[in-house]
Amino acid sequence: MPKNKGKGGKNRKRGKNEADDEKRELVFKEDGQEYAQVLRMLGNGRCEAMCIDGTKRLCHIRGKMHKKVWIAAGDIILVGLRDYQDDKADVILKYMPDEARLLKAYGELPDTTRLNEGIGAGLDEEDEATANDYIEFEDEDIDKI
Repeated sequence: MPKNKGKGGKNRKRGKNEADDEKRELVFKEDGQEYAQVLRMLGNGRCEAMCIDGTKRLCHIRGKMHKKVWIAAGDIILVGLRDYQDDKADVILKYMPDEARLLKAYGELPDTTRLNEGIGAGLDEEDEATANDYIEFEDEDIDKI
């Protein structure tokens, strides 16, 4: 029987909770970086994001964030642009909802950016309006048909 030489199994990795999420300094973009909003997750550590400059890019989640920082559709992220591939980028940082609101207040994000809502959240309002638009028939109308 082999001896256990490791420090434990996958539960050891799962139990570690890093407390760097609480009140960190707001990071602004630099040269070669851009703000983006996640459109959809593609799997395999990749996502499709719409950058603030209007370009849709395929973003790769870096290994430091992989399985530690969960990214969902609608999140605001900071991506590093590639010099050699304009249609691809690397996710550097995910902004928390309160940080994204601060970015919008500072004017870093345009006013048209919708925060703390999924991509499908805008459709819900339209669905409610169409759900109330129904025609009520009376028995007399049905008899005529």
